[in-house]
Amino acid sequence: MGVESYISSSPEETMEIGRKLANRIGALTIIALQGELGSGKTHFVKGFAQGFGIDPNNVSSPTYSLIQEYIGQNQIIYHIDAYRLNTTDEAHSIGLDELLYGDELCLVEWPERIRELLPLDTLWIHFTRLGEHSRRIDIHFSETS
Repeated sequence: MGVESYISSSPEETMEIGRKLANRIGALTIIALQGELGSGKTHFVKGFAQGFGIDPNNVSSPTYSLIQEYIGQNQIIYHIDAYRLNTTDEAHSIGLDELLYGDELCLVEWPERIRELLPLDTLWIHFTRLGEHSRRIDIHFSETS
């Protein structure tokens, strides 16, 4: 397992890190985005989606809808926000387990709320606020990533 760390000084740099990862991920299907509010997770998703030909202006946090679907070039991406889920039963009731074990890419914000549902080969990315605009982004690659 390896870790790559980046320092981002702006939302645009965070998006660029996401865009670059999108070009490298291969068959990976689940990406867990862990970090406090305002740590850069949604900007990362905007860049990641852009790597698949999706307009980043169409990407927003799915806090209230729980799941956003973005259709890119030969790829569907699901952007999931688990913040408002209190139990795994709630996650099952909205079909989240079917998405997590399907063939599409899923990016999950607040993954610790549904950790027991996530596959073992989930790629974990940790976002840490260092200042008003700076963030540390740690990407934890597993053996199968």
